[in-house]
Amino acid sequence: MRADRFLADAIGSLSRSRVKALMEAGHAFRDGATLTDPSETVRAGARYTLLVPPPVAATPQAQAIPLTILFEDRDLIVLDKPAGLVVHPAPGNPDGTLVNAVLAHAGDDLSGIGGEMRPGIVHRLDKDTSGVMVVAKSERAHRVLSDAFAARDLDRAYLALCWGLPEPLAGEVSAPIGRHPADRKRMAVVERGGKAATTRYAVKRAWGAAAALVECRLLTGRTHQIRVHMAHIGHPLVGDPVYLRRTPAAARLLPAAARDALLAFPRQALHAASLGFNHPVTGQALNFESPLPADMEGLLLLLDGNRA
Repeated sequence: MRADRFLADAIGSLSRSRVKALMEAGHAFRDGATLTDPSETVRAGARYTLLVPPPVAATPQAQAIPLTILFEDRDLIVLDKPAGLVVHPAPGNPDGTLVNAVLAHAGDDLSGIGGEMRPGIVHRLDKDTSGVMVVAKSERAHRVLSDAFAARDLDRAYLALCWGLPEPLAGEVSAPIGRHPADRKRMAVVERGGKAATTRYAVKRAWGAAAALVECRLLTGRTHQIRVHMAHIGHPLVGDPVYLRRTPAAARLLPAAARDALLAFPRQALHAASLGFNHPVTGQALNFESPLPADMEGLLLLLDGNRA
């Protein structure tokens, strides 16, 4: 067995890539001698030592940003992300993100991931998508949760308000997703070069043929998957700034007040409503739900004929 895999398996709380990086940096020893080759075959009877340095401060800085915490322990945080909050710092959003907020909230409780005292982002929601997210606080939780998301070994449900009434009322969209051939900032259903993607949907409420509240579940995890698939079948999400390309014909079926509100909605009407998974350390089954945010709830009231 490779030395890095042997040490990762023996330790249990560090990923193999993390162990490999530590070995290459000179933190591993065989019988007291420095071992820098992660691929070296383990020797029977030898004594192996791995020194894990204390985590260094993360590059993103802690910022006091209010968070709605649904659950927290030493290994993870489950929170209700508001629309408008970017998850991770990027060139266009260097700060003011969820990562900055968690750094301020968790502080010294972060045990270090990849050698940095930072939260582990195992999945993301688009900036203007609201709802339930889980963030790892320890390296072990980060590794186990990342594997669970990659294997889809969890339960996630989204609520989306779309234009028109999907037919059938429940179904499955299986269409490969990749970069749009003419606009690299957008995703699209592409037959050549796209990655397999499957979304299951079920209509929960409908307002004639004008609009529908749809529950979506992901069998894969592609960028903008729900938004792309719903637009692909002719039912783009209300307010989607990228995949709603023109005023939908279904808008004519609504009273003026509801129509104007839906057309003016400033974000994609998409909400991560629930998330269920097994705790990465204890194995306990955890399930969390988030109610529709006020802006989406206001649209439903208008569609019902009530004042928002």
